[in-house]
Amino acid sequence: MAPRVRFAPSPTGRLHVGNVRTALFAYLAARAAGGTFVLRIEDTDRRRYDPDALADIYDNLTWLGLRWDEGPGAGGPHAPYIQSERVAGHRAVAERLVASGHAYRCYCDAARLERVRATHNGYDRRCRNLTPEQRSRHEEGGAAPVIRFRVPLEGSTRYDDLLLGSIERRNSDINPDPVLLKSDGFPTYHLAAIADDHDMAISHVLRAQEWVSSAPLHLLIFAACGWQPPRYAHLPAVNGPDGKKLGKRHGATAVHEFRRRGILPEALVNYLALLGWSAGDDREFFSLAELERCFGIDRLGRAGAVFDHQKLEWFNGHYIRGLPPARLAVALRPYLRDAGIDVAEGAAETALAELLRERISVLDEAPARAAFLGPDRDLPAAELVPRRLTAAAAATILQQASPLLEHLPSGDGEHALEDRLRELARAQGVKFGDLMMTIRMATTGSKVSPPLFGSLRVLGEQRLHARLARALHTLQAAAEEA
Repeated sequence: MAPRVRFAPSPTGRLHVGNVRTALFAYLAARAAGGTFVLRIEDTDRRRYDPDALADIYDNLTWLGLRWDEGPGAGGPHAPYIQSERVAGHRAVAERLVASGHAYRCYCDAARLERVRATHNGYDRRCRNLTPEQRSRHEEGGAAPVIRFRVPLEGSTRYDDLLLGSIERRNSDINPDPVLLKSDGFPTYHLAAIADDHDMAISHVLRAQEWVSSAPLHLLIFAACGWQPPRYAHLPAVNGPDGKKLGKRHGATAVHEFRRRGILPEALVNYLALLGWSAGDDREFFSLAELERCFGIDRLGRAGAVFDHQKLEWFNGHYIRGLPPARLAVALRPYLRDAGIDVAEGAAETALAELLRERISVLDEAPARAAFLGPDRDLPAAELVPRRLTAAAAATILQQASPLLEHLPSGDGEHALEDRLRELARAQGVKFGDLMMTIRMATTGSKVSPPLFGSLRVLGEQRLHARLARALHTLQAAAEEA
């Protein structure tokens, strides 16, 4: 039977790489086995609910290419899986558990629970065995009860985790009688997730290892309801280089932050897939389609994975170099324009993309590399003259080099131009590097830029010669003053 695997985020904050790796593994587990990937929005925590976080979930999953088959916006006969729209069904499950003796109403107020927590390891089960008369008195007093699950006091609960193997826990060590239904009528995670997994026929649940301790409780609830539980695979944490759980102290963690910097979705998917999964060989680069074919839960590791920003950028550089120049040009456009660098769409920006593709690892590095295309500016003579030259010598170089730069060749023609500039350097008795640095500073305003001839073609002949003329004027004035 084809698996049904869900990803069930809570819209309380931005989607981060830990969430996304879970979503990715769930998606791949479904796709690799010809199953169904279900998206369920667990929004019953209304106090922390954030509509922007909900939009962030939809937007970033779509950007990454993780298409869900059922859930919000999936279309077809399936109702959107929004947990807060399913509360009536959760309440009905809680009432059935009360009727069957697997749950009970608790009337303890917040002040009492606070005192109990200070002296007990959780709830003290005070309301577990109230008599009908005691319950009536509480209800007559207007107390709004919660519904708690009646955890067995004896025995143990065991299950086989797909990743961690056999896990067993004494029932007496499980959270004492946790709340299933809050006094406001909204379910807790322990009720809603179990009821929804059953209603949606979820066969496999991949989630973080922090939920390992809750799995026995969830299995007890499934059993109390008379339902077949899904198979669990608890994923190891994503850690920072210091071995601690990944957090803001390690740098960016939210997907939107990586997007803003210019990490490509293909790179992020590829890198996250390797944080805990291996194809069984040394291969590192996988498209999403390839991952869909070869992924398997049996190749997930148990140890925590280390998130390395530099390695992600290395992956991203690989994918940038693989982009067609026209597509890379479009991707770079907003970064350049935000930096005040406006390159004409078409051939010019495609040529710039070809210049930059080997020299950037993330898209937001492009403006610094393309700064020579910014507004023209007057440089002082001290910046235009290489250390071993005088202003007069630099001026002579620009005078004699300008005609050679009238028409900038490409391809093999660059070699001929370079030969002529080398001849000019020999004729002037200067080093070729000093000659080229004089031209570079005059035309780009920087000692470092992408390959000079390519940069000058993107700059355009009109701006090139205007800059040469401006620099020449500055150098001649400095030579006269010397």
